Amino acid sequence: MSTPTGPENGLPVRMPRPRQTGRHRRPEPAVAPEGAPALVLAVPGAPSAAARSLAEEILSIGRSELPGLDARIGFLEGEVTQDTLVAEFPALSSVLTSVATERAARAEFARAAGHEVPPATGPDAVVVPLLAGPDADLLRRIRQALMDSSAAVELAEVLGPHPLLAEGLHVRLSEAGLARADRARLFTVATAADGIILATTGGEDAVQAAGITGMLLAARLAVPVMAAALDQEGSVASVAQQLREAGSVQLALAPYLIGPEAAEGLLDTACKEADCATAEVLGAYPAIGKLAVAQYGAALGIPQTAQAR
Repeated sequence: MSTPTGPENGLPVRMPRPRQTGRHRRPEPAVAPEGAPALVLAVPGAPSAAARSLAEEILSIGRSELPGLDARIGFLEGEVTQDTLVAEFPALSSVLTSVATERAARAEFARAAGHEVPPATGPDAVVVPLLAGPDADLLRRIRQALMDSSAAVELAEVLGPHPLLAEGLHVRLSEAGLARADRARLFTVATAADGIILATTGGEDAVQAAGITGMLLAARLAVPVMAAALDQEGSVASVAQQLREAGSVQLALAPYLIGPEAAEGLLDTACKEADCATAEVLGAYPAIGKLAVAQYGAALGIPQTAQAR
């Protein structure tokens, strides 16, 4: 309890830290401007409680990066409904229509209250695909959902390739005991892999894009990294053979996936084909939320701020 003059019983008062001055002063955090478009995270794959929890965690990170951000979730295979508030897994098209309807209603309310409301400019929402790399089929379906809505929408780029994704892959491999956590520390990991299969979905274009992040991962681990397609028969086995022929003995599979985009069982099948262990998917690694906000900003012409650690 406290009184108008301060806390009772002499409790200490937490005073705000004075702002640093000079060239070492931290920049003020960016805040989403009033009326900014919503960020709608397009979640692929079959809707589930796990996928929703993952998306919510990613958006929570995104809101901490850009306070005031209106961030929502739309499922590519979700429920098409007029009321997204009651839908457990609302479809992307329904969420976008809802965003546009709410924006129009706010403008009408302001006019009724006697406020001058300038004509709406810019999109109602920016859709950020929850994809580490390009997947032609999923992106086509996302574009179709945009056309099925009544909103003015900007489609952002997928999250990768990016150094922060290479960092996330490194962390997931180290968590599984398949890579050293820090190259600078002189210790060994008995199970560390000497060849990495970077497994993705989305066909040849996705494999080529994953190869860019793979080069960044190879530089971090100082071991060869080759990309393979989980959804192309024989791709993982072929890459595993190439790595072994090049001298790798202990392979590991690093899923270049956030999670929901991969069909159930794909990773298990790939591990059996390559006869190797696997790390976890990227999931809600903090960089994913940062990159989602960065792609949102890039779609609106705002410079990206997410940087590799």
